[in-house]
Parts: sequence; structure tokens; C-alpha cells
Amino acid sequence: MTYARIDLAKTNYSVMQNWEVLRFPDVDVLENIYNTYCVHKKFASVMPIFPEEYTNDNNDVIGYFHKNKIVAFSLIHRYNNKNAEAIQFAWDYANPELHLGIASLRNECAYYKQQGFEYLYLGGADEYKRQIDGFEILGPRT
Repeated sequence: MTYARIDLAKTNYSVMQNWEVLRFPDVDVLENIYNTYCVHKKFASVMPIFPEEYTNDNNDVIGYFHKNKIVAFSLIHRYNNKNAEAIQFAWDYANPELHLGIASLRNECAYYKQQGFEYLYLGGADEYKRQIDGFEILGPRT
């Protein structure tokens, strides 16, 4: 697998509307969104998100809302005050015209840059992630 990150210094996105960091996330609601997402994507194998991941002090759950209802979320792990990783994004796809996948990633770049972070790690270097300013492929350890 090829891994990627975003150099937040090379981004200039604005935070969007209709989102918030969920201080007390409803795990059942998030699990329902995640299940809907996995079924929609027809994943052959799915890594569970354990309830403790939603409430871990080093993780942020960012909720995205449409008509005052949560329809998507991102799970972000903060390693320290400079590096964070986008662990998982999921949405219910009830309104695909929202294009929440790429919009959420741009929003998270803007938010974490405002918080003083330098890098947002993305896991795999999927093609759609290359649309994000500051996209970098991680090289081998030397």
C-alpha cells in the first residue's frame, strides 16, 4: 500500500458550515451511519470501529449535518499537536449531491490547520485524495 498525507501549510481551504466536533458522540447513530456506508460501498471486508474509538481522548469525531440531522462523520486521531490522521470517514449517501467525501476532507484540512497542525495523514493514497492541495506520497524509511 502507498500512504499519503496533506501538508497543511500548502492548503488554503475554509471551514464549511453544518459540521461540529462532537463532544459526546452517540455511538449508535455513528455505527448506523458506518454500517450504511459499508453496505453502500459493498466492502468485502470491514474493520470495525470499536465504541472506545469514538470516545478516546486523542480522537475527534467530526459530525456533518444536513437539515439538522447528522448524515456523516470523520474519525480523526491526534498523535500530538502537529500530526493527526483521518482514520475513517462515513456517510449515509442519502444525499449524494452533497459530495461530503471530498468536502469533509477539505474542511478537516482547514480546521486542523487553524488548530496549528502541520500534517493530516490519510492512510492509503486513493486517487480522489490527490485532489487535495498539499497532497504528498510518503516515501520509504531511510
